[in-house]
Amino acid sequence: MKRTSKNQDCLGPYFEALHSAWGPQHWWPARTPFEVIVGAYLTQNTSWKNVEMALAHLRRAGLLSLRGIRDVSLTRLEAAIRPAGYFRQKAARLKMFVAFVDQRYHGSLERMFGQPTQRLRQELLALNGVGPETADSILLYAGQHPVFVVDAYTRRILERHGIAAASLPYEEVQSLCESGLAATPHTAPGRSNHPTAHRPSPMSRAQRSPLAQIYNDMHGLIVNVGKHYCLKSKPQCEQCPLQKFLPRVRA
Repeated sequence: MKRTSKNQDCLGPYFEALHSAWGPQHWWPARTPFEVIVGAYLTQNTSWKNVEMALAHLRRAGLLSLRGIRDVSLTRLEAAIRPAGYFRQKAARLKMFVAFVDQRYHGSLERMFGQPTQRLRQELLALNGVGPETADSILLYAGQHPVFVVDAYTRRILERHGIAAASLPYEEVQSLCESGLAATPHTAPGRSNHPTAHRPSPMSRAQRSPLAQIYNDMHGLIVNVGKHYCLKSKPQCEQCPLQKFLPRVRA
């Protein structure tokens, strides 16, 4: 595996610093596992604000359930999720997901999530439109499986801190993060006034293993860093809780 000279073991202190500063970020914001799954599909190539509008439309129409998506016409589903963009493509993929659950798990998400993590992950990846980030978001946030979600913010932070090259494959970055966080104690929430990513929700408060909770919290904290400090251009390193971990620049 190609890595930079900095060891991934530093991710434990990263988590502790962020969690102490900001506390839980309450990911994923949803009422049910199925709402998480729908959100994971809809958030592809769009902002969360747009996803929230689409989810609100689905909720008002009574469509945020397996039965709702199963029974609604494709045209009506497309109209409901239009704010999320690529609505025709995403509507077809949501229909395909429901058909998958119906055919393989007799319409039971509980039965689906009762499968071994890697087996279910491969099944999800085989579905049209489900890449590693979407599959892992479904596993972690809807199914409470202990898998770390790697997104663009994660890659940006790891690259800038000399932990992982931008070209490192998804699964290798995931393995690096999981190894670095495996022995991390779950610390108490911080008392900072910094805003959380989302308000508490039934799914953000769902029961999960300590390791899954760490992966959940760390991903939310990384997103907060990426949105407020580790910007794509003009990063605000001076105010970031991870500033002390940055590699020193040699003259």
